[in-house]
Parts: sequence; structure tokens; C-alpha cells
Amino acid sequence: MEENKTDEEKEDNEVEYKIEEVEEHFNDREFMLEAIKNKATWALAYASEKLLSDRDLILEAVKSDGQVLYYASQELRDDKEVVLEAVKNKWLIIKYASKRLRGDKDIALEVINQNKDAKIYLTDEILKDEDIDLILNPPPQEDNAQN
Repeated sequence: MEENKTDEEKEDNEVEYKIEEVEEHFNDREFMLEAIKNKATWALAYASEKLLSDRDLILEAVKSDGQVLYYASQELRDDKEVVLEAVKNKWLIIKYASKRLRGDKDIALEVINQNKDAKIYLTDEILKDEDIDLILNPPPQEDNAQN
């Protein structure tokens, strides 16, 4: 039976989705959830506003593809758990988080520990935090070679 599988089925059992099919299911939560499970998070680009406001659906999606935060509702861009999960696998997506969360210490630590360039997306207030500043501006290392 293995030899009868298509190329799509052989490659990690991924399902191939066509844009027309996704557009037909723009408001179908179960279809979108299945697409997420099948590593087709791009389908959310065609999802309804209702689905893009569905916390559980978006949370599931950002765990595997932080880029989904771009499509999420404004409310979910201000949801700490959703944003934290999104930036864990794609630090640059911080630019789509709410201003409030771009000033959140936990989120700031997550993104700057991945890439210090993330500081340009953080608020001025959080950049003044002692722990954040220490990561961004570590003290010079003493040369112990003279022992």
C-alpha cells in the first residue's frame, strides 16, 4: 500500500491545500484548525474576522508559526499569552504586538534574548529596565589572561 501514496502524502503526511478550497472555508473553524495541524497556517490569511479573533485557534497557530500574529485581531495582538507564543518562534513578529505588550518585560526578554535588534520594536520605558539594559549593554569582560 505504501507505493500507492502520492508525493504529498509521503512528505510527512502533509496535506496540500488550494487557495480556492481555503477561500470556501474562510469561516470554518474546524477546517482552519485542521490546516494548522497540517502545517498550512498560511490558510489563516483567508480566514474570517471571526476566526482571526478566536483565541484558541490563533494560539494554536502561533505556537507553530509566529507569523500568524500578523493576521490576528487587535485584541489578540494585545493578549500576552498569544504574543509570547508567537515571538518564541519568530522574534521579529513583535512588531505586530500591541504597544502595551511591546513594553512587557517577559516579552521583551524573550525577543532580545533571541536577537538584540528586537530593541527597535520595544518601548522606551522597557529599554530602561535594569535587566533588559544589562542584556543589551553588558559590562565589559575583564581580561583574565594576565594571571
